[in-house]
Amino acid sequence: MSRRWLFVLALLIALLSCPPQWYPMPIRLKLTEWFGAAGFRGLPPSVEAMATEPEVFCPPDPEGWRDRQLIEDVDIAASAPCVADNPYTVATFVRGSNNVSQATLLKSGLAADAVEKGRDLDGDGDPDEIHIRLEVAELNGGSAVVPGPVTRYEIAPGIRPGLWVFAPKFVGMAVENFESNRARRSLRLPSPAIRIEQGDTVRITLENTHYMPHTLHLHGADHGFVDVSGEGNDGVPITSEMPVMPGDSRSYELSPRHAGTMFYHCHVQPHVHVMMGLQGLFIVEENRPDNWLQTMNIGAGLVRVPSRSLRESFDREYDLHYLDLDKELSERIQLHNDPRLITRSMHRDYDITDSAPDYFTLNGRSFPYTFRESLLVGEDDERIRLRVVNGGAKGIALHTHGHKFTATHRDGVALPEDTLAPQDVIWLATSQRVDLALELKNDGLHSYGPGIWPFHDHQYNGITSDGIGPGGNISAIVYAQYMDEAGWPQTRGVSFDRYFTEAFYRKEIPVWESYAPGLFSDTGHDLLMLLRVLGLALAGGIMAALGVGALIRRSRGRKLNHNQGQS
Repeated sequence: MSRRWLFVLALLIALLSCPPQWYPMPIRLKLTEWFGAAGFRGLPPSVEAMATEPEVFCPPDPEGWRDRQLIEDVDIAASAPCVADNPYTVATFVRGSNNVSQATLLKSGLAADAVEKGRDLDGDGDPDEIHIRLEVAELNGGSAVVPGPVTRYEIAPGIRPGLWVFAPKFVGMAVENFESNRARRSLRLPSPAIRIEQGDTVRITLENTHYMPHTLHLHGADHGFVDVSGEGNDGVPITSEMPVMPGDSRSYELSPRHAGTMFYHCHVQPHVHVMMGLQGLFIVEENRPDNWLQTMNIGAGLVRVPSRSLRESFDREYDLHYLDLDKELSERIQLHNDPRLITRSMHRDYDITDSAPDYFTLNGRSFPYTFRESLLVGEDDERIRLRVVNGGAKGIALHTHGHKFTATHRDGVALPEDTLAPQDVIWLATSQRVDLALELKNDGLHSYGPGIWPFHDHQYNGITSDGIGPGGNISAIVYAQYMDEAGWPQTRGVSFDRYFTEAFYRKEIPVWESYAPGLFSDTGHDLLMLLRVLGLALAGGIMAALGVGALIRRSRGRKLNHNQGQS
């Protein structure tokens, strides 16, 4: 067949394949006049949604970690949500890893020098010399040995972004056991909230167990630019010190004079390292007698051993750490194992000015996992303190349903009494901290009464996970009478089954299928439209081939003419 006829055939196929609505109106009217109106075509049939088996909402608690316990003479409060911290780890953080029994230390999983507590310098009955050791861990990184990410940590069903975190110094493996790639329970996002007392002599040693340089910057906390030996103490490589190289360590020293809610993070390439998860709350408590603090709160959330100053004014305390994650950044540690390639990809190829967050977390999880461990559970008429940090790259508009809170402190500084007023939305810029007083007083202002009341970022991307909602940082204020024995809120709305499946967050399940089956189902294929698409693709392929052939012939002709001219 000649090229001319091939072109005519391709043009004819393209015209026949075009949907009628693509033709100009005069042509459509003329075709209707010649051939009559097109017959009715029904909608594509509905397709039955795929069968899925949801995860168990509440993992079992066979060791009773949720219960109130007395360990090493430490009164550890009960934790109502279904996932709780290891109480032996909590007790060790209070007493110090150098001051507990060998049995408690073994059950805690901590190293013997993880949190050492020394002398009582001011004679008020609690230790004032604190030595904390932090390591650096990678979660959901790539592996040359097994498929998929290791050490696995899910922020929501099937969602495993690559992360870096500061972690307490543990003994043993980073994973659960020899047969598992899952991270151990205490190795997680966010980096642990750290608590010290005003006036304590504190040393924090960063033992860099990672393959990249890191530092520790105590954001907002009172510390000297150099330590007593003259070494840099601010954690900023461009002004204070050289970064801590892999395998090395450095100690940071402080004796804070001012109490408040602060922040800590890595300051090496902070636009990348901080946003990978190397950040945590840093809290300086007011000095009180016999004030044995829970030095670390792994994963933030409920403070199971609150300070003396907290108990003077509040019934409970929660640490809330918000963080957004850019999938384009986090997946880079899953593509390579070579630190050189990862460094080039993250610190040269990645451009944060073009970034957009995909995942939004509260205390290291996204909905529905936030309902497992980050619920604010309280009783009628209780007063609860919330220490909140926005560790993300974007601001958040924190909103509570059914309640108005009062912001008492901002960035660790008390707000003037005459400016305090109840509100239900507060804006937090990146790295900003607020202390909120939440009163469960059913007076129509502070509280509307018992129930299950959501709280979340009121920017609508914050309540999604990679664009699918509900997701993100949604959690709830739950009154105790609405919690079941397993630690799950007795909701009265839609079933959570769909939300506890990987398929839902892979965008494979219609969002309303569980309670409107068939009405909003996925549709089957439109066969006629499929044929049209194939026809257009065939016509385009023929035309492209003819065009390439013409270019080749023209090039050969020029070359032949050039050779003939030389001869």
